[in-house]
Amino acid sequence: MPYTPPPELASLSIAEIAELVEAQKLPPVDQWDPQETGDSEMRIATDGIWYHQGDPIRRPAMVRAFSSILRREADGSYALVTPYQKLSIIVEDAPFVAVELESKNSGPARTLAFRLNTDHLVVAGADHPLRFGADRPQPYLQVRNGLEAVLARPVYYQLAELALEEGADPVGIWSDGVFFPMEARP
Repeated sequence: MPYTPPPELASLSIAEIAELVEAQKLPPVDQWDPQETGDSEMRIATDGIWYHQGDPIRRPAMVRAFSSILRREADGSYALVTPYQKLSIIVEDAPFVAVELESKNSGPARTLAFRLNTDHLVVAGADHPLRFGADRPQPYLQVRNGLEAVLARPVYYQLAELALEEGADPVGIWSDGVFFPMEARP
């Protein structure tokens, strides 16, 4: 079956974005407890590029497939999980990169929708908070079950511009009824 990426976020209404987010079905990796374990010989670099045995994975469909079975373990490590096998994977920073941002409305009515490098869509809010790192001023978006996306630099600049235009004190941004102060928090 051919893959059709979601349309550009700017062309969608909030209701359409919400429908697309709801339609994203992922395997229940948090419910699987496979007995067979090993090393995937894979890593996700800080720029979001996936590698296998030192070579970049060049097929976006493969990255999308692997990203759907990625899980964060209780000890903070990462694994690719199926019902039968769990393989460790190295994640240098965050497993995803937010590469596109669309803002609808303003103030408390604002909704921020992000497209990840895997074409998954995430709306920032109570279930998907924005976090600003204490060790560097890079924002992160909670994607699912302990997995985060680092915001690409242009997306971060766009977010900062929106927050400054908003004029809140402290500087921050609203999304889906939640205010996210843009100050570093551990």
